[in-house]
Amino acid sequence: MVSTGDDVEAQAPNSSLKRGAGESGVRFVGDGEKQPAAGNLASDVLSLSSDAPGDKTHRSLKSRHIQLIGIGGTIGTALYVQIGRGILNGGPGSLFLAFTIWCSFILAITTSMAEMVTYLPISSPFVRFAGRYVDEAFGFATGWNFFVFEAAMVPFEITACNVIIHYWSDAVLVGAIITIIIIMFALINLLAVQWYGESEFWAALGKFVLIVGLLIFTFIVMLGGNPLHDRFGFRYWSNPGAFAELYHKGNLGRWLGFLQCLIQASFTIAGPEYVSMAVGEAENPRVVMPRAFNAVFYRLTAFFVLGSLAVGVLVPYDDTEMALAFSSGAPGAAASPYVVAMHRLQIRILPDIVNAIVLTAAFSAGNSYVYCASRSLYGLALEGKAHSIFTRCTAKGVPIYCVLLVLAIALLSFLQVSNDSAVVLQWFVNLVTASQLINFSSICITYLCWHAALKAQGISRSSLPYRARFQPYAAWYGLAGCSVMTFVSGYTVFLPGNWDVATFMFSYTMIFICPLLFLGWKVLKKTRIHRPSEVDLIKNVAEIEEYQRTFVATPPRNAFDRLLDWIFG
Repeated sequence: MVSTGDDVEAQAPNSSLKRGAGESGVRFVGDGEKQPAAGNLASDVLSLSSDAPGDKTHRSLKSRHIQLIGIGGTIGTALYVQIGRGILNGGPGSLFLAFTIWCSFILAITTSMAEMVTYLPISSPFVRFAGRYVDEAFGFATGWNFFVFEAAMVPFEITACNVIIHYWSDAVLVGAIITIIIIMFALINLLAVQWYGESEFWAALGKFVLIVGLLIFTFIVMLGGNPLHDRFGFRYWSNPGAFAELYHKGNLGRWLGFLQCLIQASFTIAGPEYVSMAVGEAENPRVVMPRAFNAVFYRLTAFFVLGSLAVGVLVPYDDTEMALAFSSGAPGAAASPYVVAMHRLQIRILPDIVNAIVLTAAFSAGNSYVYCASRSLYGLALEGKAHSIFTRCTAKGVPIYCVLLVLAIALLSFLQVSNDSAVVLQWFVNLVTASQLINFSSICITYLCWHAALKAQGISRSSLPYRARFQPYAAWYGLAGCSVMTFVSGYTVFLPGNWDVATFMFSYTMIFICPLLFLGWKVLKKTRIHRPSEVDLIKNVAEIEEYQRTFVATPPRNAFDRLLDWIFG
């Protein structure tokens, strides 16, 4: 058995990294070299760890942190506000079908990721797996694509925060808002990882409460529990209808409306990559991660599928207030289907509460993107695909230069000072949609190569810590769907009268750049695609086995922590 065999232990490097639960105050790098794990931020920055190869992050994130990071990184403004565009483009039926169908692709990707990551829970796992199991050039292209995706989402969410704040007042300068948010991201992400985990846990919990609250709100008001006593139920599914026409009349128009909803779903629904990026800093990962992947997927599926159903119940696809809010770039949650419904039903106060929590949702999502982007760059540096300076960590295990580079990219959010915020938001949406789909395709390709390597080397999947169902067929299914959507996502730019150079560039830039990255690294390093029989399935396994063998769980500090661990653990 691979996970427990003595031959695996015998091949472990002598200077493996051994990480505890982050509570002992001492961490070990190489052969017994001790460094303090405590101190203030200034001393942490000054006492950077050396350039010696090896993972220097700390395993300080609990199961509840992992699950809420997965939820927090996925649920941003798109689920509360941008989802309204789907209603306008395709109608409630198309939106509900699109979100339900896309969740099946996310399930295929999640199970593929979970099997690999649970076996080898290392930092930036799928970024590094792509190089180990497929081709080092493929790993280079995949890693940098994911970094661009995550880094571009940071200014997207900052822009969204600015728009949301201006829901209440235009008195605050755009530049001041952006500066404050970037400073807050810096403070949270430069502290020890457990502080990031705690901050993200509570912010994500707010999103959890909001979406559950909005689903309950929808159920109550549709049955007549509103100031107008209007028992409207599924009225808007029949008048004006469930399927809107887009660009053309008849069946073609309804198909294009559905396709636009499917494109929106492919941008909105994610999750497994956020869970996996935290695995290198998770306590007891082989036990925690299978539960985390399953919990995050099913909760997100419930939120997104039920959320798409709820907004289709609340507003018709021809709602003039929502259409005007999107076309004029109305601030905050003014374009949210939930807020539009509240206005129509003459419900007061709730719109302000929704807007406030949507602000925390945008901030939390941006915070998660800073974390994931910095860890993906850290993983690239560990594999020699980025400069070695990015392997340097503070005494608390924070890859400081990775975080600083991501924060520098966040300065792109200042573009909205001289451009309309709605235009800037759409630029980032177009850019990251293609990157996310390429990333999902890469995960499926990596899994297929991993699956072939297990088979070629005579390793039974039943010996793995987690065995996914329907494999490798699920991975092929996910690859087919994501590959097609990658090229379809920007199709509207080719319709008559819709050509726009900026939209085309942002929609298809990464599709052209990724093959260039792959070919460039392949030529430069003379890499080749790994044969299944040659894939290294042993590297880093011994240190994971040693960590699991010596792991001692950190007990909850109080009854409240025990409750949180029970609910989200």
